[in-house]
Amino acid sequence: MMGAIVLSHRWLGIAFCLLFAMWFASGIVMHFVPFPSLTEAERFSGLTPVDRDGARISVVDAVAASGIADATRVRLIQRSDGAVYIVSGPSRQRAIRAADGSDASVKSADVALAVAQAHARQREIDASHATIVGRADYDQWSVPNGFDRHRPLFRVALGDAAGTEVYVSSLTGEIVLDATRRERGWNLAGSVLHWIYPTVVRSNWALWDRMVWSLSLLALIAAVLGAVLGIVRIRIHKRQISSPDRGWHVLHHLLGLTTAVFVLTWIFSGWLSMDHGRLFSRGQLTATEAGPMNAAPDWREASSLDRQPISPAAREAEWFAFRGHVYRRDRVALGRQTLIRRGDAPQDGLTGFLDVHEIQALTARLAVGCGPPSVLPDNDDYPALSTMPGAPVYRSRCGGDLWFDIDGADGGMLQRLDPSRRAYRWLYSALHTLDFPVLVAHPRIRDVVIVGLCTLGLAFSITGIIIGWRRLRSSLAA
Repeated sequence: MMGAIVLSHRWLGIAFCLLFAMWFASGIVMHFVPFPSLTEAERFSGLTPVDRDGARISVVDAVAASGIADATRVRLIQRSDGAVYIVSGPSRQRAIRAADGSDASVKSADVALAVAQAHARQREIDASHATIVGRADYDQWSVPNGFDRHRPLFRVALGDAAGTEVYVSSLTGEIVLDATRRERGWNLAGSVLHWIYPTVVRSNWALWDRMVWSLSLLALIAAVLGAVLGIVRIRIHKRQISSPDRGWHVLHHLLGLTTAVFVLTWIFSGWLSMDHGRLFSRGQLTATEAGPMNAAPDWREASSLDRQPISPAAREAEWFAFRGHVYRRDRVALGRQTLIRRGDAPQDGLTGFLDVHEIQALTARLAVGCGPPSVLPDNDDYPALSTMPGAPVYRSRCGGDLWFDIDGADGGMLQRLDPSRRAYRWLYSALHTLDFPVLVAHPRIRDVVIVGLCTLGLAFSITGIIIGWRRLRSSLAA
């Protein structure tokens, strides 16, 4: 039995020691430089104020023109080529010109370039030398599934000092991603390596999912076998721990014992990052819950909301379905909005966010036994952030075990937490990113802990690489 463990660990270690080293080194980079994305602050600051006085069709006509029968949201934005309604449903979305209801998807590179330059001007980025780099479904930075509703994407190099590139959705004409030269460079050594994210692999989600899950599982088995061997081979003499090995094997053995808990939990939690519903729930609404949550409203209600003019400072207006009715919110600042309900008279009853009673009326339709919602504190053990900075997140506990976290800004479902999902939060997120509340409260200490542990893991992996190389060389020589 022990001989089989030794043999399995030896050859799995040779196969995976480079992978371990890559994961630890790239993990340090990822902690400080995340994968490129367009933050809400960047997106909002790039919006042009809505032209309130321009001629536009009604919201109900825009929904009809889109052909999206299950539409639940309509946004009005001001693009460089005019005002546009973006109609969205659970299945798809479409851009409609506010002036006449015609298709507003972006087919021309010139339009995409103009959109990108207008976005850059709003963010005070010099885009005088902007050029279209390409139009494609996938590239290295646009492979995540969240961009599927926007493909193909126009990639525009702004020509600024930071080397910023932005991506324009061909379906809606919105900027959906940006990446600076620094972000692209560091992520080649960070996320791309860590997630095994080459475009040719990641663009095929099923292939990438199976491949990384399998590699992570084999790496976990190698680590477990190593931990077993490391413990079995401990020698204790006069209350001192020693190793029977020699040379690099001694260092590998002792470093393995020192880092065993971290290495095992980190590799295990990394494997769980690829779970995708295999062992734990995915936090998705059931069909019964999705019915009331995604129910399309009677969009004729939107006309009553328009008795209240769009706010002069609004950069975006959104009509959304909530509890079977239509609401409107005018985004007047990054963290500020006005919310208009059915029956509100002009200038009366305007508040910024949904209230507790409205949230409770929704959750009563989702499940039984739901208690009064509470506002989620910033330091909650199961954090959730609103899509709008500073907006409240409401948590409803239903039937004891089921929790719903709902965005107070737009009524969106942020999290569905059942016992399985709550366990996953600790076994994956906490163990892999060390976002334990005590460390999150002290970010500098958390930085030091993460870098220190990953450095130890890297050193341990390097000893394995040296031992593995020597073993391979001697085997080939024989």
